[in-house]
Amino acid sequence: MRASLCVIVPTLNAGRTLEASLGAIATEGHRFEALQLIVTDGGSTDDTLAIALAHGASIVSGQRGRGAQLQAGCAAAEAPWLLVVHADTELATGWSEAVARHMVASAGCAGWFEFRLDDDSIVARIWEVGVALRCAVMALPYGDQALLIPRTLYDAAGGFRAMALMEDVDLVRRLGRQRLRAVAAAARTDAGRFRRRGYLAQSARNWSILARYLMGARPAQLERLYE
Repeated sequence: MRASLCVIVPTLNAGRTLEASLGAIATEGHRFEALQLIVTDGGSTDDTLAIALAHGASIVSGQRGRGAQLQAGCAAAEAPWLLVVHADTELATGWSEAVARHMVASAGCAGWFEFRLDDDSIVARIWEVGVALRCAVMALPYGDQALLIPRTLYDAAGGFRAMALMEDVDLVRRLGRQRLRAVAAAARTDAGRFRRRGYLAQSARNWSILARYLMGARPAQLERLYE
């Protein structure tokens, strides 16, 4: 039986957050006929693969780097719809119903989820508002918001490229504003890196990387800045 939805999760030593991410997918995944789950791994040495197998995921192993991993994972997908979810992102309750509605009403457009952080602070709420504004004004969701894409549109746009960084922005820009819609569900992301680096420092880093990318900097150069 062919799956109606394939969820692709890129991983690299993601054991700390992967259980929650895959658990949220499994909780509502039964809504979709023969849901396909692919974990595309870049060489994990922790318990990432054991967690993935325990959730019934198919493992795709290959070149390290999220762009290359997503390219390989999507190539292995057999469903007419693809849902890319980062390993530190947990889809909120009700995601399956929202995805099903989008599939029917979207006219073949891709979709992004509302961004949330697992942090109760006021600064986290401010960050979420900033992300919402970026999506509304620039039509530029990031991969940690989860991306829902019909396979035909994914192929027509050229799919993910094997980039060291900004693979999500690269694909979203090729999709274009007219082929993007908001999905009426949230995706909650681990806020650990924001707490470690500080929200202001992380914001400055993110916007600097985006600006340099839009001005033509190579992803390999940006990866060093990101790390």
